[in-house]
Amino acid sequence: MNHVDGNVLAGPLSELFSVDMTLATGRCVGCGDESVLARAMVYESGTDLVVRCSHCDDVMMTLVHTPGDLRIELRGIGMIKVPL
Repeated sequence: MNHVDGNVLAGPLSELFSVDMTLATGRCVGCGDESVLARAMVYESGTDLVVRCSHCDDVMMTLVHTPGDLRIELRGIGMIKVPL
């Protein structure tokens, strides 16, 4: 499956956050790499997104869009630093 970069997260995450979350730094639980979310590898399946670490390929987060809500799982992110 082909991936796109983390800039695709700007739309879905803007529904929750007032800042551009693609500029936020996330720390991967798997390898400890700290990179802006725009560098992540994002795999799309319909309206669902799987976000993987650009360094070790571990899953950092998943976003599932349903007709009534947006579900986000952050199991692979140890920290998110958001620029204000």
